[in-house]
Amino acid sequence: MPRSGAEARRRLQQAALELYRERGFDQTTAAEIAARAGVNERTFFRHFPDKREVLFGGEADLRAALMQSVAEAPDGLEPFEILLDAFRKSARNLETNRPFSEPRWKIIAVTPALRERELAKHAWLTDAVAEALRQRGLGDGLAGLAARTGWAAYQHAVQAWIDNPAPSLDTHLRRAFDDLRALTATAPSTKAGPES
Repeated sequence: MPRSGAEARRRLQQAALELYRERGFDQTTAAEIAARAGVNERTFFRHFPDKREVLFGGEADLRAALMQSVAEAPDGLEPFEILLDAFRKSARNLETNRPFSEPRWKIIAVTPALRERELAKHAWLTDAVAEALRQRGLGDGLAGLAARTGWAAYQHAVQAWIDNPAPSLDTHLRRAFDDLRALTATAPSTKAGPES
């Protein structure tokens, strides 16, 4: 029996991950997760409102950390530099938790209910980043666009790191933001072709 709330939460997350991999998300119940973790079902619901949320623990902490990083970034940085700095700080946690994160992403990828929840969480995090940029004085429209574009670059980097973990996530992040800057710095030349 886990002695602390943090330990019970960690065991519930690990048990859910194991059962979702073995049986699939839809075939697993909260009661089975609790039993695998060595706690009762009431303890499960004390930590998580439903069986989807067990894979999304830490989102509130990530939101707070991203907003704080954006708020504390040095003056004079461009919005993408601020976002890269914030994402690099949060990425350290992903690298540390890769043994949990990687199988989690794979489960989410094949489970529509979890993909839907992940999209909602990403929208929530993007809105928080946009708000943090607005609080730094960036206009409403630009803050939203920067946050959405920056989040897309972050997700691109995370996927590249899952596919190729040899370079660090930090390396993938820097590369994604360098590519983003290159895309915005050069406009492709388009020549009008003959009308057909």
